[in-house]
Amino acid sequence: MNMRSLLQGIGILCLCLLLSSQVLASGHGHTKQVKKGILLVAFGSSYPQARASFENIEAEVEKAFPGVPVRWAYTSKIIRHKLAKEGKKLDSASMALARMMDEDFTHVAVQSLHTIGGAEFHDLLSIVNGFESMPDGFTKILVGYPLLASSHDLEAVREAMLANIPDERKPDEAVIFMGHGTHHPSNAFYQAMAYEFQRKDANVYVGTVEGAPSLEDILVELEAKGTDKAWLMPFMSVAGDHVRNDMAGDAPDSWTSILAEAGIETETVLKGTAEFDNIVDIWVEHLKGAFSHFEQHP
Repeated sequence: MNMRSLLQGIGILCLCLLLSSQVLASGHGHTKQVKKGILLVAFGSSYPQARASFENIEAEVEKAFPGVPVRWAYTSKIIRHKLAKEGKKLDSASMALARMMDEDFTHVAVQSLHTIGGAEFHDLLSIVNGFESMPDGFTKILVGYPLLASSHDLEAVREAMLANIPDERKPDEAVIFMGHGTHHPSNAFYQAMAYEFQRKDANVYVGTVEGAPSLEDILVELEAKGTDKAWLMPFMSVAGDHVRNDMAGDAPDSWTSILAEAGIETETVLKGTAEFDNIVDIWVEHLKGAFSHFEQHP
């Protein structure tokens, strides 16, 4: 990634933030008994091990907002259907908000648990906009930003993720954070995040499964440096399918196998970012920012 592509990415990033920063609030002029609630919205995961991430988020949110009901929604229809076959019912964002409206919630803070403001986040904004415009619905509904939504977030996430690298890692060993990646313009966040890591540690990289930078981009640099060991860590909220198969799996196209073929030993950390309190704290701060509007503009 050169400086020109970085600057182009940041320019697109700023445009995305401008478009997604519209105030999502509604005051319908009806007097109701105030009932506040929180809806946590994640892509979701069917892996039992991933539940640790969601339980950690919920515990931190309940600690920050004692007494406020917390609900969940998964944006992935495939995962919701898969869990339904196992007897586990998870709502979509639309269904969860409809239930909360039926239960007479007046003020709802919807917190995105996505890493970037990609297509799913913008779909969530559209859903919330729909509920915001309903007559006799919520008095106010607001959306908290995903993990990466500003230059401040980039710095905060950088410091948190660097602190989460295992102590056993040596300075000359690479660390590669695996992100999902997207064709959405918000993929620029991954490139900006990669630049932030490189500013602090030249052996720390961000790669993506479906975007840029790719593992192939990183491998060129590792081979040029003569790196013989790399730590692989998820840059995803949960250690689900991508982490366990695309990153740490036995298949020839997994990151572990590709690096081994290049003569690079790997160590894998199977913990999603949401299992680390210092990352969850950033989501919670975004939720606090949305929630604060309830007091400032009731």
